[in-house]
Amino acid sequence: MAAIFPPQATLIGRTVLLGSGILFGSVIAWWCLAPRTDWARRVGFTITQPVPFSHQHHVAGLGIDCRFCHAAVEVSANAGMPPTWTCMTCHSQIWINARLLAPVRQSLADGKPLVWGRVNNLPDYVYFNHSIHIAKGVGCSSCHGEVDQMPLPYKAASLTMEFCLACHRDPGPQLRPRDEVYNTSWHRTPDTPAPGTLLARYNVPDRDLTDCSICHR
Repeated sequence: MAAIFPPQATLIGRTVLLGSGILFGSVIAWWCLAPRTDWARRVGFTITQPVPFSHQHHVAGLGIDCRFCHAAVEVSANAGMPPTWTCMTCHSQIWINARLLAPVRQSLADGKPLVWGRVNNLPDYVYFNHSIHIAKGVGCSSCHGEVDQMPLPYKAASLTMEFCLACHRDPGPQLRPRDEVYNTSWHRTPDTPAPGTLLARYNVPDRDLTDCSICHR
């Protein structure tokens, strides 16, 4: 009696089943892992802006303090973006005809603020307050990276829930002296006060900082 299937049918069937299993497993793995990658979180990606503002030039080169532009960072949940007249305090005197700064001049003439692209974003259901973190000695670079070395701003950290919880579980090592909060290139040295000392200095509450209501209100 002649065989219905050729001898290689078993090999083909097994190969198809194995390939299907690998493909299915790869899809599930991608579905689970892709959202956790820096690519999905846009870490390291620059955002198109109306003006290619360089923190490297303004902060590292000219020594401009973070608060000159982000004036609300110590008193508000939102750090704030500079109004056009803040830019023009300097650029009404220097680079006054630069084509690169035409949108700034037009913004002032029209009385319409520049629309900056958001670099660091959190979901709407997450509450974050800049002022309390600044008041407790958390430096800008802890979340924003060494912005003084960025020719164009980009997202330096994932800002995921795990990123925040890692600090909230053990905040001491993330704290720094008050006069170093805005130093974006600061690093802990042997002379830096111990984490426990800084926790006491800033009166960080002895409570569970991972409580859901702290970030989800």
